[in-house]
Amino acid sequence: MFINNAYAQFGGAGGADSGLSSIIMMVGMFAVLYFIMIRPQMKRQKELKAMLESLSKGDEVSTASGLMGKITELNDQYVSVELSTNLTVKMQKSAIAAVLPKDTLKSI
Repeated sequence: MFINNAYAQFGGAGGADSGLSSIIMMVGMFAVLYFIMIRPQMKRQKELKAMLESLSKGDEVSTASGLMGKITELNDQYVSVELSTNLTVKMQKSAIAAVLPKDTLKSI
């Protein structure tokens, strides 16, 4: 009395096309995700790794926290950065965000 009967409808041969189109849609979404998010991030990581490997003593660097200084000592995982005269800080290599052009610290 209160519940209506539900009848199944015959859909025909549309089921196979629907499954194929959903697979194509998922592959397309993955491709878009790869080219917009994953690929640029991998490129950025490669550039950062190359920059960290090419560090040498005397380079002027900027850290992730915003400190700027000159590299005085370089190890496998750690660097010593001279922030000012008689002030040297030891930090991880991964904390270095950028290598600055020569004589940047003098112009600031």
